[in-house]
Amino acid sequence: MTIALDEQRVEEFAGRVFGLYSDGMLTFMVDIGYRTGLFEAAADGSSLTSGELAARAGLSERYVREWLGALTSAGIFTYSDGTYSLPAEHAACLTGAGAENLAVLAQLTTHLGKHVHEVADAFRTGGGVPYSAFRPEFTGVMDSLSRGIYDQHLVSSYVPLVPGLRERLVAGCRLADVGCGSGHALVVLAREFPASVFVGYDISAEAIAVAREEALGLPNVRFEVCDAAALAVDTPFDLIMTFDAIHDQADPAGALRAIHSALAPDGTYLMAEPAASSNLEDNIGNPMAGFLYSVSTLHCLTVSLAEGGAGLGTAWGEQLARTMLSDAGFGQAVRHDAPGDPSNAVFVVSRESKANGG
Repeated sequence: MTIALDEQRVEEFAGRVFGLYSDGMLTFMVDIGYRTGLFEAAADGSSLTSGELAARAGLSERYVREWLGALTSAGIFTYSDGTYSLPAEHAACLTGAGAENLAVLAQLTTHLGKHVHEVADAFRTGGGVPYSAFRPEFTGVMDSLSRGIYDQHLVSSYVPLVPGLRERLVAGCRLADVGCGSGHALVVLAREFPASVFVGYDISAEAIAVAREEALGLPNVRFEVCDAAALAVDTPFDLIMTFDAIHDQADPAGALRAIHSALAPDGTYLMAEPAASSNLEDNIGNPMAGFLYSVSTLHCLTVSLAEGGAGLGTAWGEQLARTMLSDAGFGQAVRHDAPGDPSNAVFVVSRESKANGG
């Protein structure tokens, strides 16, 4: 049976496909600009020749000129009479140490792209690519993605999401970060609230080593290598937080139960996870959805399946998250938009459900 094709639609879709490939290549150019300091060197908006920009950044002019060709033709830089400039509005999105610097995200594409062949093999054979295959580089990538958010928003915006938490931290309480990665979030909190005790747990020994190095000199924070699902503590915590750490667990239900058990009876759990629905049809049209599902395929899903795990995926969604929190024994979660991170949502939930007297 021959299907009649709408040639205009064919051409339009072919253009979109090529646009995907072009944007994919440009992502590598953004990564190079971030790694080499080229965006920072051009951030003042002045018009520069390729040689002048290369001199500012201490780089090879020929490479810089080719890089500028890519980013100028893509509309990131402007060009006139042999000089290039980075508009202030573009620099605001590509420079600085804060959460607004989107250039750091390019590292994720570069890193995950190295494992495409392994993930493709898993499509054929089952299983997945283990988390160990992504380390230690993955630790550094995630640190870059989150550091600006923690520095800018953790104390001022995340802490107030939990009623009374600031007062408890000032007076002295116990707080844990499960799946803490390089531990920067706890370092920020430990410096701000010296009367409180902070403990970070992560399955990666490399990440914990980085965390301990940064925390030198802070007596109120420590870090331990621990699988989230195996978390067991002698002294319960007043607050436990996780940042994008549940959906890629091999045993996410076990991790939530362990977190629930590690909390004091009046304790609170703060869980930051991707802002998505559990239903694909609800995510169609969400500008972040394609990114989330792709990251899931290349990392979050495959590291779980590699261990024979649940394979929730990055877009496991709010509905399933609420169900799993309830199954673990938590009360009704309150959802917030994640400060400084439009791709995430924050769920704040008490340890005890109303049925249990909470």
